[in-house]
Amino acid sequence: MENQIKQKLNRELIGSQEKLPIKIIQFGGGNFMRGFTDYVIDKLNKEAGFNAGIVNVQPTAGGSVHKLEEQDNLYTLFSRGIKKGEIVDTKQVISAIQKSINPYTNYNEFLALAKEQELEFIFSNTTETGIAYDESENDYIGPHKNFPAKLTVLLYERFKHFNGATDKGVRIIPCELIEDNAFALRDMMLKYARLWNLDADFAQWINQNNYFHNTLVDRIVPGYPKDDAESYEDQLDYEDQMMVVSETFLLWVIQDAGNLKERIPFAQINEQILVVDDIQPYRLRKVRILNGGHTLMLAPAVLSGKETVKESIDDAFIGKFLSETIFNEVNPTLGLDETELKDFAEEVFDRFRNPFIKHYQASIALYFVSKFKVRILPSLLGYVEINKKLPLNLVFSLASLIRFYQGNFGEKSLPINDEESIVAKFKEIWTNEDYGKVAELSLSETAFWDTDLTQVDGLKNAVAKALWEIDHNGVETAYYNFIQLYS
Repeated sequence: MENQIKQKLNRELIGSQEKLPIKIIQFGGGNFMRGFTDYVIDKLNKEAGFNAGIVNVQPTAGGSVHKLEEQDNLYTLFSRGIKKGEIVDTKQVISAIQKSINPYTNYNEFLALAKEQELEFIFSNTTETGIAYDESENDYIGPHKNFPAKLTVLLYERFKHFNGATDKGVRIIPCELIEDNAFALRDMMLKYARLWNLDADFAQWINQNNYFHNTLVDRIVPGYPKDDAESYEDQLDYEDQMMVVSETFLLWVIQDAGNLKERIPFAQINEQILVVDDIQPYRLRKVRILNGGHTLMLAPAVLSGKETVKESIDDAFIGKFLSETIFNEVNPTLGLDETELKDFAEEVFDRFRNPFIKHYQASIALYFVSKFKVRILPSLLGYVEINKKLPLNLVFSLASLIRFYQGNFGEKSLPINDEESIVAKFKEIWTNEDYGKVAELSLSETAFWDTDLTQVDGLKNAVAKALWEIDHNGVETAYYNFIQLYS
């Protein structure tokens, strides 16, 4: 019936009454964790018999774990995107979370988690600013605002309760987007142990009986579909205030320690979860292909009148430009397995084509120069070093960036959003009408690139030629003229 009042999502309603042992505590129950780690654990429980329950700890005083508690810690996950060219649109109820705790109002309940016999894993996503040291948290007595402080207290309580038992340490797997996230978290915990004058044996126990796994995570989780909630609600026969939407792509790279593969049966589920000795090659792959793909096509796409990533990659010219640049000029500089790189790139292109996510080029243009420096320039310079010639697509991308910072293209104002000093410098550079001078001044500006790019053989003249072509023939024709000239 159209006007029927729906019952709030609960375990009796969906027939999910199992009580799972608490093996995992997670700090942060926001969109990402529910669409990423909780999804993975739920899948492990249902497909690999992992039998692991999660306790969700609210990281900030203003959180909303009570909303999860009100619906028995259940929620619906909608996964939407493209895999291998096919649209995927699924929904499922995630039931791995057994309990949610607000440590600011139920601190003793939080401390009691330290006594859980089967506790083995700590997950977290408290944002990049969450793994930080706050020396003002100088008292052991909580509740603490700081995440590393909270975790230090929890593990110290566990250390005391089990008398420093060597088998009661945990595996800490943070998902915050900082390099060496687990090691950074460990170092801050040890700082708190010193600040609070905790037992010296505790620091030794932390180092010797706990495992810290650095990670790289990647999944877009927009979260609650507030702009289109009604269409999602129409797909459910219950009320769910905590439903989450995510893309289908998932990548979780975890640095191995202490035979992690034997503790979590990741290999038994069909997800891209890699337990490896060194995560840096995968970080490099993500930065150069995923992030780099966004950045290298941005200026040609915007100058061609494209507003979104999907619109850009669906365009015959921009899509081909992106694909050829990644496969022919970026991947060969990475020193990784060619098949793995090809598969990853094709997954990235599927993500760019996701019809359910509107990703505007204007948002990618934020701090465009610094993004190009980090994501694209190493590929350009690496290609030159390996092949002793210029990578023409990357050079055209660089020239398009320089043209982008002129500020207008035809009658269209371009979405420049960068540091004032960079915008002002480009404005000064573009007072010149000679393309050779524009190229020279732009490439020699070490404040942009941390190096003088005019020292790269032939680059200045190539950029000047591309700039002339773009202004006189439009982007697509300019590109083909440029390629023909240098081929």
